[in-house]
Amino acid sequence: MQKEMNEAAEAGYRFEKAMGGNTLGGSEVVVIMSKNKNAPAGPRYAYKLLATNKTGTMQKELQEVGAEGFDYKDQTVFDTSFGGGSEVVVILESDRETRSKTRFDYRLLATTKTSTMQKELQEAGDAGFKFVGVTVSKTAFGGKEIVSILRKEVAK
Repeated sequence: MQKEMNEAAEAGYRFEKAMGGNTLGGSEVVVIMSKNKNAPAGPRYAYKLLATNKTGTMQKELQEVGAEGFDYKDQTVFDTSFGGGSEVVVILESDRETRSKTRFDYRLLATTKTSTMQKELQEAGDAGFKFVGVTVSKTAFGGKEIVSILRKEVAK
């Protein structure tokens, strides 16, 4: 999917929305990209797609791409074909034309209890993080989890 998104970006398309679910092709992530006919020709955006059912892995990968200047765009869930439950998929975008890229610090929160999530969201907000997305998924390790992603800009 990441390869296909970057190929579309090379042709001048930009990410709009994603959704995971069952299609005629099975369980997959569907991505919509659009092209502004008034925009200058050429590749402007680059994309990273992160997918895992391990929250620790996702947190680490989010930090890595945030340090590269990739900005959160969307997240969704789809069932894996390996019997491991559902994977959370996060899509991030980088603007190639921006010279001084903003860097991001990401925080991923995952819990099975909404009361715990509320407390953790408040604590992250107090630390300067802003909420960007949430999914509910059945993961291989935690059962049904609420997965929230927050970010804050890192000083240049």
